[in-house]
Amino acid sequence: MAQKIIISGCNGKMGQVVERICLADPDVSVVAGFDLTPIQHSFPVFSNPLNFTGEADAVIDFSNPGALDDLLAFCTERHIPLVLATTGFSPEQLNAIEKASKIIPIFRSANMSLGVNVLLELVKKAASILGDSYDIEIVEKHHNRKVDAPSGTALMIADAAASALNFDTEYVYDRHSVRQSREKKEIGISSVRGGTIVGEHEIIFAGRDEVIEIKHTALSREIFAAGAVKAAKFLASVQNPGMYDMSMLVQE
Repeated sequence: MAQKIIISGCNGKMGQVVERICLADPDVSVVAGFDLTPIQHSFPVFSNPLNFTGEADAVIDFSNPGALDDLLAFCTERHIPLVLATTGFSPEQLNAIEKASKIIPIFRSANMSLGVNVLLELVKKAASILGDSYDIEIVEKHHNRKVDAPSGTALMIADAAASALNFDTEYVYDRHSVRQSREKKEIGISSVRGGTIVGEHEIIFAGRDEVIEIKHTALSREIFAAGAVKAAKFLASVQNPGMYDMSMLVQE
C-alpha cells in the first residue's frame, strides 16, 4: 500500500520538485499540501495544517522557519512523523523541535543529498588526519534567492570537521573588520549568493606548501527532494519518537 505523504511548502520550488518525485513513485501518494499560497494541485492545499482531517504517514517540510509552530502543533497532535528539510531555525525553534521529538519521530537534515552526507564523512576523516597542521576554510555558493547565510549545509560541514579535531574551534564568518593573522582554532565559512546556483560546497584544507580541496556540486534540486522522500518512507516504518538524520538513513 502506498504511503500517504503531506508536502509542507507544496507551492514553493522544492515542494513542487517533491511532488514530481512522489508522482513518479508508486510507493507513495500525496494526500495534501500545506502552503500560505492558495494554489490547488491534484491534492487539497491548506494554509492552516490543522484544517486537514485526513490520514497521513509522514509530512515532508520544505517551507520556511515561520511555518514551524503550526507544523509541530499539527504533527504532535496527530502523531504524524515529520521530515524537516527547512533550514535557518532559531535556537528557540531548535529547542521546540527537540521537544516535539519526544512525542513523534522527526527526521531533520540541512541537506538531504546522499552525496553531501558522504562528503561529511570525508571531511571528518580529513580533519582527523590534517586538522592539527592545516587551516580549514569552507566556501558555499547558492542562488540569489536564498535568504539564510551561511547555508545549513555549510554549518553541518563545519560541525563535522570540528567533531574530528582535538581542540576547541571557532567559526569565523567575516574577516574584514579584524586585522590580525588567522588563529589555529578558526574554521572560516564564506557565503556566495548569485544567479541560479543550486548549491556548491567546497572545503579547503590549507597546509604548508600544499592544499587539499573536497567539493560537492548539486546540479538540480531533485537530489534533495529524492532524499526527503526516502526519509519519509523511512520514518513511516519507525515506531519510536526521537531525532533521526541522514547518517541513519544511509546505514539503511
